[in-house]
Parts: sequence; C-alpha cells; structure tokens
Amino acid sequence: MGRAAKSDILTIHCTPSFATQWLMPRIARFSAAHPDIDVRLNASSAAVDLISEAVDIDIRYGPRKLQPAGTMVLELPPETIVPLCSPAFLEGEHPLHSVADLQHHPLIHSEGCLVGWRDWMRLHRKTRLDIGRGPRFDRSFMAISAAVDGLGVCLESLLLAQRELETGRLVAPFGLDGLPVHGYTLNLLKSRAELPKLHSFQDWLFAELAK
Repeated sequence: MGRAAKSDILTIHCTPSFATQWLMPRIARFSAAHPDIDVRLNASSAAVDLISEAVDIDIRYGPRKLQPAGTMVLELPPETIVPLCSPAFLEGEHPLHSVADLQHHPLIHSEGCLVGWRDWMRLHRKTRLDIGRGPRFDRSFMAISAAVDGLGVCLESLLLAQRELETGRLVAPFGLDGLPVHGYTLNLLKSRAELPKLHSFQDWLFAELAK
C-alpha cells in the first residue's frame, strides 16, 4: 500500500538564517512526532501578512513592530551573541587567546544582527580595536559560513551556530558568556492559535529551544 494521505499542511514563514541554521536541522524531529502534518517552509526576511497570505506561522527577527489586531506575538527565548572562529585561529603566528589578539584577525560583521562589534566591545573598554574593518554580510548564516571557512572572527548567535560548535568547525575563543538578545518572535493569528497543527508546532518549538 502507498503512503497514507496527509491530513494537514503547516505553512511556516521564517527568516533565512533561523531556517537554515536552526529549524532545518530539526524539522525532521517534528515530522516524526507529527506524521499527520506536512510542513511547508518559506524563508525570507520580509514580514508576511498573516491575514491575507496563506501562512500559519511567521518567525520574525528584529525590532518589535506594531502588529495588526488579532495577531498573537510570542517572544522566543533570548539568544547569546559571542565571538566565534575557526579552531585554526587558536594556533599559528597570532593565536587568538585574548580580546587584544583580535587586532591580528579580520572581524566579520553580521549587518542584520541586533548587536554588533561596537556593542560587544563595550564589555571590553580597556582594549582598543579598529572594529570598522572586515567583511560584511546581511545574513547570519553567511557570516557563520565565512567564519567556518577561516575568513575571520564573527560575532554571532550560539543558537544559530550550535551545529558548527558541536562539530568543532567553530569555537568560542572567549567562552560562551556574551550579550543576551531577544531577537525572535513567533507570530500567528489568535483565531487560529488553538488549531491542532499550530498548537503542536508551538509546543514543539519551545520544547526544542529549551534543550
């Protein structure tokens, strides 16, 4: 017999970096737990209109904006932003052991991130660095990829770089304490919040983020 027909489709709109770095590696677990739900994932940085567009859930990043009446906005747990680099940067002619050692390495800038090198350096006022130098990317997943490839040191989210840290492709040279940022929200219509497929995904998402 063929595969039974699916009973429902869950359409998720999401920012590209969250989709690529966090959601995609885990979505199979959601599908395994909910085989009656087919996931349709769309990724873009533009917000969607939940009322007029065929989207069930919108995961957004950035400053809070006024949402249309009837929209439920749930704040995701904070992410922590720290410097990350290839393990090769811990060796060589200028090993990266202290904040001052950053002067010998390019700084990768994530222009879409809510915090940048200037914000992070406020934690290290005794060290002077030229933080204006280095390559710039408008997507976190590109900045993380560039750091993996040894292009420089990125200032990025531990949440988004979890796979790279677990596999050793990236390291946090100054530890895992950094700047906490409330950047992501889950947006859905209040009138649809109790639909089983939306309720199931919401519960799963927050459980995964809590791990």
